[in-house]
Amino acid sequence: MYSGLNGATSLTAPAGTGTGQGRIPTVIADHAHVTYRIHRGASPGGGPAASLRRLVKRTSSPNVREIHAVKGVTFTAYRGEAIGLIGTNGSGKSTLLRAIAGLLPVDRGAIYTQGQPSLLGVNAALLKDLSGERNVALGCLAMGMHPDEVQRLTPEIIEFSGINRGGDFASLPMRTYSSGMSARLRFSIAAAKRHDVLLIDEALATGDKPFRKRSQRRVKELRDGAGTVFLVSHQLSSIRETCERTIWLESGVIKMDGPTDQVLPAYEDFVNQ
Repeated sequence: MYSGLNGATSLTAPAGTGTGQGRIPTVIADHAHVTYRIHRGASPGGGPAASLRRLVKRTSSPNVREIHAVKGVTFTAYRGEAIGLIGTNGSGKSTLLRAIAGLLPVDRGAIYTQGQPSLLGVNAALLKDLSGERNVALGCLAMGMHPDEVQRLTPEIIEFSGINRGGDFASLPMRTYSSGMSARLRFSIAAAKRHDVLLIDEALATGDKPFRKRSQRRVKELRDGAGTVFLVSHQLSSIRETCERTIWLESGVIKMDGPTDQVLPAYEDFVNQ
């Protein structure tokens, strides 16, 4: 069953999206629009009365700025795909990931998914005052793993993350970790479980070359297990080495969607103009 993250539910893909000649779709974006709001603080003449007037007249507050971040995006992702998501700063990449994960509502159109997508770092939120080892256990339990499985996998997850190189950091509170160590641990926790759809935002750019190689192998394993992986990264080398398909998003609109070896050169020409 596919669930529409704007409140709709559908057993089949919407007409016109296609099914990839027998391939199984996992995410369908059907002319999806996402708008978020930034609150800029109170102004003179505000207060409950002004808020009530705006509610009755259905007007927005002058202190709220609306950002139309994703504009009519349409694509279909399939089982076994690793899809890169690229674009300049503010192009809507992270907003689109959050919408796929169900963390932002779709204003118009729809996003349909198979199962519940997992956005890296959200499904396994880390607590800064607890040790890395304890965070691994809690993160795995939060993803629905059995306690026996958690106990078995914890040493492997810590080893995969590489946080113990140079010291026993797994026993230290996470507030002592660098941002790179935290990102590597988040990826290692999330990648320990099979996901129908895994959404990764910049996590692979924080590690050294051995960690990136391990991460790329793990992404391939997830794909081979019929999962779908979306990877957002400003490091085009990570996209090139990990993803066979790339979606280029610019100003909230898909500018190009196709094989990575065709999309990346076009994007590089665009940013180097």
